[in-house]
Amino acid sequence: MGSKNKLKRFRENETFANVIQPTREEVTEATFPLKGKWNDDFFKNTNPIVLELGCGKGEYSVNLGKMYPEKNFIGIDIKGARFWRGAKTAIEEGISNVGFLRTQIELVDQLFAENEVSEIWITFPDPQIKYKRTKHRMTNTQFLQRYKKILKPDGIMHLKTDSEFMHGYTLGLLHGEGHEVLYANHNVYRNEGAPAEVTSIQTFYENQYLEQGKPITYIKFKIA
Repeated sequence: MGSKNKLKRFRENETFANVIQPTREEVTEATFPLKGKWNDDFFKNTNPIVLELGCGKGEYSVNLGKMYPEKNFIGIDIKGARFWRGAKTAIEEGISNVGFLRTQIELVDQLFAENEVSEIWITFPDPQIKYKRTKHRMTNTQFLQRYKKILKPDGIMHLKTDSEFMHGYTLGLLHGEGHEVLYANHNVYRNEGAPAEVTSIQTFYENQYLEQGKPITYIKFKIA
């Protein structure tokens, strides 16, 4: 994507009512006004809030929003030029239960209050295979504790990935730490039983992985 295109998207994002772009200072200095008030001030309803972390182009958030109008969805990514597409689609199609938040995922527990979130989706994260990168792996112990802070006690986690490494690493960690694995499938399109929202929504990148013959894996779990 050219820099002109990126700038155009950044400018457009600033005009979108469904895009929130806090400064890092707002978040780290605890002055972010929507923390604890997403239902009242942003969605203006009491429906459950679902996050998609690393939402990319926002396809999953938008399609989940269409599938579940009784829930609210927030796609989170640091790359605003990417989720511009999802934000624009939501506006064009009048999908009012989907929003986008531009921030770093490690700040997530400073953007939402305790018990404010019902579900979290992690879709096709970078598996950070190199040992030195484990601290950035989005299902490591530290990240799970951040998610636990903002999830309701019965909150649900979803991990959908093309990385067999990430799938195996996460399953091992969940079992090792005593978290509750509700469902696991190492090839959702070959093995029956995957939930509809896992197989009926396919992202741009997912389609590429499928064309390469990569199995798509999924885990549904609760953090102990």
